[in-house]
Amino acid sequence: MRPSILLSALALLAAVPAATANARAETGIVRTQGPNADSPIAAAVTVPAGAETVYLSGALPAVIDPTAPKGSVQAYGDTQAQTLSVLSKLKATLEGLGYGLGDVVQAHVFLAGDPNKGGDIDFAGLQAAWTQYFGTAAQPNKPARSTVKVAALVLPGALVEIELTAAKVGGGKH
Repeated sequence: MRPSILLSALALLAAVPAATANARAETGIVRTQGPNADSPIAAAVTVPAGAETVYLSGALPAVIDPTAPKGSVQAYGDTQAQTLSVLSKLKATLEGLGYGLGDVVQAHVFLAGDPNKGGDIDFAGLQAAWTQYFGTAAQPNKPARSTVKVAALVLPGALVEIELTAAKVGGGKH
């Protein structure tokens, strides 16, 4: 192959990723369907270059029963109640930054074993709460998510901790 043809071919190949990146930036965030159509999570989320990104630290549940023993699961509720509490807190934080749940691209969920369930995690409780916030008709966003069982969380009695990453083209408040 002649050097000039080879250089032209290499120049064309180098331009393809740039064109693809620009097309993605114009179309925004791309979400790849999760394991099935009913899944409240995405299999993958692609964020275009130039998108503003915010990383939220892990949030823990609020006390729902101040009469329960301090540091007990009863003070915070079961996994479903704790997940609803945590997602409500995270939603408020996002909104304060000019983002919303529709901008969430990644979630890390940490579940501790529930002593009322023999130390097993309550994944069904997590899902029941999660599907009230994600993958609904009003809020169809399905972020990528991982869920990990942990021995315990830093807050005694807490069963759920969630951290989120949100992104959007154009960014939030500054």
